[in-house]
Amino acid sequence: MGAAREVRQGLRISRAVLFVGPRYRWRRRGFAGTELKLRRRYNPRKNKREAMRAMKLVGAVSLVVCWISGLAACTAQTAPISSQWAQPAAELAGQIADLLGPGQAQLTVRSLSTIPAGEVPGIRKLLEQDLKTRGVVVGGPESANAIRVTLSENARERLWVAETVEGDRTRIAMVHVAAGEAAAATHGSSERVVLRKEKIGGIAGRPGAGGKDVAVLAAAEINGHFVVMFADRISVYSSAAGGWTESNTFAMNPKMSRDPRGVIVPAADGGSFAAYTAGTQCSGSYSLPLNGGTQESGWTVRCRVSDDPWPVYQSADASSGPALKAFYNTARDFFTGVVTPNIGVDLPVFYAAGMIPRAAGGAAVLLMGVDGKLQIVENGALRTVSGARDWGSDFAAVRSGCGAGTQVIASGSREAVSDTLRAFAIPALEAIPESNTLQMDGTVTALWTAQDGKSAMTVVRNGAGEYEVDRVSATCN
Repeated sequence: MGAAREVRQGLRISRAVLFVGPRYRWRRRGFAGTELKLRRRYNPRKNKREAMRAMKLVGAVSLVVCWISGLAACTAQTAPISSQWAQPAAELAGQIADLLGPGQAQLTVRSLSTIPAGEVPGIRKLLEQDLKTRGVVVGGPESANAIRVTLSENARERLWVAETVEGDRTRIAMVHVAAGEAAAATHGSSERVVLRKEKIGGIAGRPGAGGKDVAVLAAAEINGHFVVMFADRISVYSSAAGGWTESNTFAMNPKMSRDPRGVIVPAADGGSFAAYTAGTQCSGSYSLPLNGGTQESGWTVRCRVSDDPWPVYQSADASSGPALKAFYNTARDFFTGVVTPNIGVDLPVFYAAGMIPRAAGGAAVLLMGVDGKLQIVENGALRTVSGARDWGSDFAAVRSGCGAGTQVIASGSREAVSDTLRAFAIPALEAIPESNTLQMDGTVTALWTAQDGKSAMTVVRNGAGEYEVDRVSATCN
């Protein structure tokens, strides 16, 4: 009886204790060396050979699938990287690391060159690898530092520029890619833009002292007429056979200046304008004439003495009004460097200014100093632009749609019997020629962006002292 009770007690315990697996074994010793063993099967018996064969087949298929998918992933992620970019990428990464030191930074790379778009990701990967070996890890937008790399070029070489941003501090690193390396890549025409000129016929100054024409300072096409500012008057020209003819004249009394300058700003309404010259500001408007008056009699121009700041450049659409004004030094014929609204940077005295839209958004302000130095204001810093040694004092930014989209047309640096114009791109801190030189019929005395923003207007004085007004357009090559 005692033995049977112990067996029953052991069975109750075995039901309460379960072990995961196809079998479990429970033992209990307790009576005269008797050992009770209890076995239980959860699954029916299978053929071990068939199970092993199935497992091997599944494993082989899985291995092939993984190998194919891995190969496809590697092929998709790893594009061929041309070995010619390894050296400049390593050199630029070294300069960046010297500026930033070890840490994390967000990296952006854009190309304004003829490097094929398919090779740009490979260049970025080289930069990431070279930066990592120098302790700079590429991170996301949350990174405290930023690296902006621009791949640019001119007819002679490529220039890679990196802007490193730490807080409010921006520094520059540059690498020149040798001409041999530039030629080794797929290289299209270096002349992306073609400049063409069109003479505005009939616009000329009246002979002044010595029989020479009075200087033309500025001109703008407004409401189907040409409004022209001379050194002593504002004239309105109407369309006539073969050109334009002077139909209205309004006198001005500007302050005497050794190098007279002026600007005409068309209003957004298309029928009025503001004009500025030394010590004088004028406003003009057009309204339909009454009582059978001629069309030309609808113009009204009023001038007054003024020392108000001049608009020094237009917004992206020149007809939408000025974007920045600067105070003009009448006695010295340049701008003082004081502008409104304030752009957060102390500016030097300058002769001309312009705005360059950026592809990534925003814009940069370009300045030509009285010392002949071209400077750019961008990201809260004022820096010098190279490649502008042969520029004159005036320039005009035009939206051609070629290359990066915007070019700067500049004149030659010396007064010559036959001056030239040339278009440049400024992707970073170098002016890169993008057109052949355009020969002019005299010296360029004024140059500005036209009302449409897509062309430039220029005043040319020939060897006989006569003035003409030309429209210069930029088209893609």
